[in-house]
Amino acid sequence: MKKVEKLREEVIGLLNRFETVVDTDLRDQVRALIPIWNKLNEIGSALLPHEVRSAARDRLLYYFRRYPMTVLSQNELAIVAGISEWARRVRELRVEFGWSIVSGTAAREMIKEGDLDSSVLDSEDNIHADDYIMVSTEQDREAAFRWKVAKEIRNKKLSVRNKILEYLRMNIGKPVSGEELRYVAKNKTEWARRVRELRTEEGWPISSYWNGRPELRSGLYLLEQDRQTPPHDRRIPDPMRRAALVRDGYECQKCRWTRKQWTRDDPRHLELHHIEHHAKGGANETENLITLCNVCHDLEHAK
Repeated sequence: MKKVEKLREEVIGLLNRFETVVDTDLRDQVRALIPIWNKLNEIGSALLPHEVRSAARDRLLYYFRRYPMTVLSQNELAIVAGISEWARRVRELRVEFGWSIVSGTAAREMIKEGDLDSSVLDSEDNIHADDYIMVSTEQDREAAFRWKVAKEIRNKKLSVRNKILEYLRMNIGKPVSGEELRYVAKNKTEWARRVRELRTEEGWPISSYWNGRPELRSGLYLLEQDRQTPPHDRRIPDPMRRAALVRDGYECQKCRWTRKQWTRDDPRHLELHHIEHHAKGGANETENLITLCNVCHDLEHAK
C-alpha cells in the first residue's frame, strides 16, 4: 500500500496547486484537473493485486470475480479500470472471453419476469441501467462463437420471439445468458417476456434456476430439447411449475429418473403432466400436476 499512500500525497499536492487557478480562465481550471484525474485513476489501479494491474481488462475481471452477484456501478468500475473506455473492456469480457456479466437493464428485465431473484444479489442498492452484475464466476469458452451466431440471428427479419427461439434451438442443452438473449432481441425490453411466453404458452422446455434447473446459475437459460410439450400441459404458471417440481424432488414419478443420471446420450428431461387433462377441465394447480420425464410423459399421452 506504499504506492497508494504516495499517490494520495501527490493528489493532495495537486489539489493545493489547483487553488492557485480557481480564479483564472475556465480552460485553465479544467486543464489543471487533468493530472488530478489521472492520479485518481492510478490509485484505483494500485488498490488491486500487482499481477492484475497492467491491463484494465484484467483489473475488471478480478473485481467482478471478487464480487459475484453484486450490483457494481459504472463509477466503481471506471475507477477499477482506470481508463475511459472501461465499458468496452466489460463487453470484451462478456462477448470474447465468455464471462457471464449482465447489464443492469437486462437484470431488471429478468427480475420482472421472475428469472432472477433480486434477493440473491449481494447489494441493497437499486439496479440502474449502467450497472453490471457477474452472475457466474465460471468462464464459458464457447461464448465467442455463440455471440457470432447471435449477431447473425439478430439481423434477421423475424419477430423477437422467433429470434430468441432460433437462438435457443441453435444451443440446445447449452446454458445461454440473459444478456445474449437481450442482444438477439436487439435490446428490446420485451425479450424476457417472450422467453416466458415460449415456455408457458408454446411449451418449449426452457429451464432456468427458478423453473426446473436449480443447479443452473441464476440468470442463465437452457433449452432442454428441440420439442414442445403436449398442448394439454402448456400454460402452467411458473410458481405452480416450481412447486410441483420441488414437491416431487425433481424426479420422474414413473421411472424415478433424475438429472443426476443424465448423460450426453440421454434424451430425457423433466416435464409436468396434468393428472386430469387441462383440456378436460383439469386445473393448473400443484395437486393436479405430476413430474414426469419426457419419455414417460409421451407414454402417458399415448394412452
